[in-house]
Amino acid sequence: MTAFRMPAEWSEHEGCLMAWPTRVDLWDSVLDQVQDEYAQVARAIAEFEPVTMVAPPGHGAAARTRCGDGVQVIELPLDDSWFRDSAPLFVLDGDGRRAGVDFRFNAWGGKHHPYDADDRISGLLLEHLGIERVPSAMILEGGSVTVDGEGTLITTEQCLLHPNRNPGMSRGRIEEELKERLGVTKVIWLPYGGLLDTETDGHVDGVCAFAAPGKVVVSLPDDPAHPDYARMRANRAVLEVSTDARGSSLEIVDVPQTVFTEVAGCEVEVSYLNHYVANGGVVVPVAGQPQDEDALAVIAAAYPGRKVVGVRAAAIAYGGGGVHCITQQIPRVRRTA
Repeated sequence: MTAFRMPAEWSEHEGCLMAWPTRVDLWDSVLDQVQDEYAQVARAIAEFEPVTMVAPPGHGAAARTRCGDGVQVIELPLDDSWFRDSAPLFVLDGDGRRAGVDFRFNAWGGKHHPYDADDRISGLLLEHLGIERVPSAMILEGGSVTVDGEGTLITTEQCLLHPNRNPGMSRGRIEEELKERLGVTKVIWLPYGGLLDTETDGHVDGVCAFAAPGKVVVSLPDDPAHPDYARMRANRAVLEVSTDARGSSLEIVDVPQTVFTEVAGCEVEVSYLNHYVANGGVVVPVAGQPQDEDALAVIAAAYPGRKVVGVRAAAIAYGGGGVHCITQQIPRVRRTA
């Protein structure tokens, strides 16, 4: 029996999990808009792979109406709608086994209450899906890591070392748990997440993403006035001298485009890096601004052979995330022998 390993996001998926947004204290006046955006994301992904939308009890009918017949809707207890962070992280082995790692969840350091249902949702999902559960006592959100499926993981010190996550764990102990639960052998620590990303304390999925073995797509704002202009260059400098688990240097693809828009009187940044890689496609958050087209072209070049689809996600950004934040892939089981 071989060990479990978290596959790369471009590996073949059995489907995608999402959660229906209903939290009034978060969305307030944009709840209707964000539900429409979630439905658009679900429909876009459903063109490539099956999508299951999890709605809180009593909200399933509304989710079905918005999402349409192409999206399966089930009801389970939820607090919030960010499945990248509260759903399981799925792992595979070479013998045809699949499991879900059930990390603890504390609403990004206790920023929203209650969050006990979201702390339990990973286990409920695994029970519903009939997939083996692997528990971990460490608090971890899926948006804080990106993997190449070949032993390499990238994360940010800003998030994983924040005292509101695992104050009793050293950097070395956190790295050990990542290696044990996700099957990685090399962890690359970037110093920074986004300066404006106060909701997640700097998740890596707003900073960079593995696009292929040895290839990393990186946010690199070209405007010196951007708050992350220097920070993202510091991250890139780390990647330039890093090697992956195989000992190979990394190819870096820069995404210089950034876009800000206004939602409910607030300026928000829609992150092109926060995209979802589906079977044969990439679904990218956009803002309906001129920068969208150039960013989509850069991302299309980074994922050759995949259809790139832009979906409006300004209200999702208002809540603190993007397309990647609201999705979680279920990898297809494959035997290597």
